[in-house]
Amino acid sequence: MLEERRLAVLRAIVEDYVSTHEPVGSKALVERHNLGVSPATIRNDMAALEEEGFIAQPHTSAGRVPTDLGYRLFVDRLSTVKPLSPPERRAIHRFLDEAVDLDDVMSRTVRLLAQITRQVALVQYPSLTRSSIRHIDLVALTPSRLILIIIVDTGRVEQRVIEFTEPVNEQLLADVRARLVASLSGQPFASVPDAVEEFDTAFEPVDRPTVSAIVTAVLECARERTDERVVLGGTAHLARYGEAFPIAIQPVLEALEEQVVLLRLLGESTNPAAVTVRIGHENPFEGLAATSVVTATYGRGDQPVASLGVVGPTHMDYPGNIAAVQAVARYVSRILDEQ
Repeated sequence: MLEERRLAVLRAIVEDYVSTHEPVGSKALVERHNLGVSPATIRNDMAALEEEGFIAQPHTSAGRVPTDLGYRLFVDRLSTVKPLSPPERRAIHRFLDEAVDLDDVMSRTVRLLAQITRQVALVQYPSLTRSSIRHIDLVALTPSRLILIIIVDTGRVEQRVIEFTEPVNEQLLADVRARLVASLSGQPFASVPDAVEEFDTAFEPVDRPTVSAIVTAVLECARERTDERVVLGGTAHLARYGEAFPIAIQPVLEALEEQVVLLRLLGESTNPAAVTVRIGHENPFEGLAATSVVTATYGRGDQPVASLGVVGPTHMDYPGNIAAVQAVARYVSRILDEQ
């Protein structure tokens, strides 16, 4: 384990490099930080940190920059996370509370995260597999056309239009609706296939084709990969780093265009009580080797239903971004709890 003094030197290097995007030398550390030791001692500590792989010298006679390993130690040993100010918290509260539906919540959340952190923001829609059915309805659009509406406890609304070759009897429609409500209300989405497995056997043979068509629509809602929805915002923030990025921005943009990549990044966050930080080469995608990903789950109570987070360069403001991601996740969770 590193000595506390050496850890203080590493912390100072990280903070300066994040602030200036320039390699940090011993002279700058002496001038900017009250480390309580001589310049010679700081140089010795920097040499030791470099030998252990926590910092590197990008050019001869240049200062040092943190490595992925150095950022990891910095994040793991953070003593405090930069708290959001009361005005920032009030702004988050007010902005998200003005949302009118789930789509608006997702849109506002991604814009808010991008604005606060000045990074690329990612927000995953609530997962159906982690949600429960709050209400189910069948509404006749015409005598031979119905719309199936399923509302889940996270605010998502799934709809399917069902076409029939002949008009549907109103009494049959009312009976199917009542039985669906009794069978599925409050049930986890994952249990829907089992709950409707023999649903049509309770009806007369002449009515079973109609009932089966409705059940098929319900199953489509339950089985389709509708979880794979991620809202992305703030990609323009990548451009402001310019030459500070150690690699071209194009591979980063290409990776962020892939929904599978985004879902895997967000899927790494599983602990509802913690923020997950993946740094540089800890990310499994080559195009994101120069980035860090900060994510957190949100949900109802202690049950996570999806994740959100930010992607930015490894020299990001970790304390500030961790606090922002954590705070926004909590506010989104509160909105779901109130629905």
